[in-house]
Amino acid sequence: MHAFLPAPHKGDLVARLRGTGKRKPILLVAHLDVVPANREDWSTDPFKLTEKDGYFQARGADDDKYMASSFITNLIRYRKESFKPDRDIIVALETDEEIFDVDGLGIHWLIKNHRDLIDAEYALNEGGGVTLIDGKPVKVSVQVAEKIPVSFELAVKNPGGHSAVPRKDNAIYRLAEGLSRLGKFDFPLHLTDTTRTYFERSAPLEKEATAADMRAAIATPPDPAAIGRLSAIPSYNATLRTTCVATMLQAGQAINALPQLASAKVNCRIIPGETADEVKATLTRVLADDQITVTQIDPAVPSDPSALNEEVGGAIEKLSKQFWPGSVVIPLMSAGATDGSFLRNAGIPTYGHSGMALDNSDAARIHGRDERVPMKSFYEGNEYLYRLVKMLSGGS
Repeated sequence: MHAFLPAPHKGDLVARLRGTGKRKPILLVAHLDVVPANREDWSTDPFKLTEKDGYFQARGADDDKYMASSFITNLIRYRKESFKPDRDIIVALETDEEIFDVDGLGIHWLIKNHRDLIDAEYALNEGGGVTLIDGKPVKVSVQVAEKIPVSFELAVKNPGGHSAVPRKDNAIYRLAEGLSRLGKFDFPLHLTDTTRTYFERSAPLEKEATAADMRAAIATPPDPAAIGRLSAIPSYNATLRTTCVATMLQAGQAINALPQLASAKVNCRIIPGETADEVKATLTRVLADDQITVTQIDPAVPSDPSALNEEVGGAIEKLSKQFWPGSVVIPLMSAGATDGSFLRNAGIPTYGHSGMALDNSDAARIHGRDERVPMKSFYEGNEYLYRLVKMLSGGS
């Protein structure tokens, strides 16, 4: 095994297990950074791995330290076994994924400066896991596409004045009224090939009423009532359409002064096939106030879906039956963003597939309070990835 440190000061690591070179390498990607966490919000120290009630609890326990630790553990295991794959196995651990690599120090840096070190036929990355319902595995997801994250700043400026003499055109009120209109607005239905397949394969796993709604939503024409009921479920709503949500507010400069500026950050997740300009125009129309300016504050990075080829899809189908009998493999468009979009645009098809089995309550903790993963799922997922990569890399 040869390890490279192309940019240790930037936090990226690339390691490679040499194969026979009969086939192009496979790339295993995970990010080392995590979102912030406040100690006072957690029941344990978020930056100390804690074993508690059968769980590993820590910030990043799932997102994405699990995959990073598994890939490195398994690479060492292959080496100790003297495993000789038909292709090189490359592990890339990178940084700044959680901030979309805005500073260009993570996946962007690797692609720009060391594309040769990560050149591969395809990549495995985060993005799709195993869904448990009442402890039973039902879905094995493979992320093949992602929504496009784009953020906008909404702002209202005002001359301000003394708070003892209020004005009707208060910047905070105008912005709040616009945000209220945005909060009541739904972008139109936009199904892609990926999301149609997702609902088609998910329907048999759902209760009768939800299953009927899924089938009605992808029918021609789609049933508006069914779409409305699915839209009331946040995870399905995010699959059905582009979404924009206010996430940050700032206003005023003193308690006894009228605000001269009120602003909000709005984070959008755009369905592939739509553009940031179209979304900006929709925001402007929905806010319905020419005093609210709308400014895009980060670039859109669209990427084409990765077709699930027979080799990858077949290996996942075969191995999933052994680890999670009765589960169904389902292609997924992630509502959240990963570095997969940058890899796809660099010519490396990327599949988000972790092997981590979580129920909905634990999945909801990702980026939230007391993020955790079941210890059983951690070790099971590690073994699954060990065997999956071995299947995909061939050799002896």
